[in-house]
Amino acid sequence: MNRSASVMTSQVTSFQKKVKSKVPSIPGSKLSIHNAQLLISSGVPSLDYIIGGGLAVGTITLIEEDTFGIYAKLLLKYFLSEGVMCRHSLLVASQDSDPKKMVSELPALVQSESSSERSGANTQEDKMMIAWRYQNMRTVQSSPTGSHFGHYFDLTKNMPQDVLDQIDISYWSSGRQTDAAGFCNPAYRDLLTAIQLKISLGQFQVSDTPEKRNILRVAIHSLGSPLWWDNQQRSDLTLFLYCLRSLIRSSLAVCVDPCTIKRCEHLCDVSVRLESFAGSDRETNPVLKDYHGFFHINKLSAINTLASHVPESLDLAFKLRRKKFLIEKLHLPPELQESTQREQDDILTTPSSGSCGGGGRRNLDF
Repeated sequence: MNRSASVMTSQVTSFQKKVKSKVPSIPGSKLSIHNAQLLISSGVPSLDYIIGGGLAVGTITLIEEDTFGIYAKLLLKYFLSEGVMCRHSLLVASQDSDPKKMVSELPALVQSESSSERSGANTQEDKMMIAWRYQNMRTVQSSPTGSHFGHYFDLTKNMPQDVLDQIDISYWSSGRQTDAAGFCNPAYRDLLTAIQLKISLGQFQVSDTPEKRNILRVAIHSLGSPLWWDNQQRSDLTLFLYCLRSLIRSSLAVCVDPCTIKRCEHLCDVSVRLESFAGSDRETNPVLKDYHGFFHINKLSAINTLASHVPESLDLAFKLRRKKFLIEKLHLPPELQESTQREQDDILTTPSSGSCGGGGRRNLDF
């Protein structure tokens, strides 16, 4: 009897109450309300809202460049500027341009514009004055009202140098190793070594226990350019992304790289594409005069959840302002002028013969 009781006691005490794991409190981060994933801002609040609240820590975001690479590079600068304001560590890599010059050209923080002004600056201008029934229609919004996650930056001003001097920034511009070790191009091996060394020295591993936690933002500019690979080195890019994904996934780091290679989308967690109107017929189209290009979502991450976030709409467009890069639902203006097609639709014709009456035009007034 005593033996059975002791066995039951040991079985009961073997169960332990599941407690929530302690999430590190890091400036510039928040927990997702959907999957409890740690998120940081991309530097564009409207982009954070569209992809589910922000960039998940430990993920890779792929930005397929536009025609001239202007807006993709701008998103990369917003990503770095947000890291500066949150005092995150930065690692900037590029073979197309000088990474130090890119950091020196980061946009400065907007100081004068409050959140209430941002949300309701154009309320009176955006009212529909076409008909009374349109007054109660829901306005098109890309971000929730009152959201304070992320900052807005002024493209006409650069980040002060004294602010940049207070941030831990590392640069990588070209490969220094001669031993490729599996790569045809030694630059990939050298960049992976630089990222791994930064993660190790900065104690960004999930298993590390530093006194103060921080996040590493890795920005790789123009990864798919001819300076990185050619026809004989196609496998290097996919191998690099496999290794990079392994490094980022086990650390408190987020990587963003503008790239033009379609085959790499499935190796990244988030993939978006910018389709600029520059140099195309859409640039002079009066219907699209308020936008600078289309914004396409190719892939969204599904981490700690069974299904990825589903945006309200996939018909998105972006426009660039002096103090804001905005991504919103694509909505076309109403047709106010009478057209030839509309005049033809207004003419109602009936058969000239038949048992139900004669033909002719009949005007109906309501």
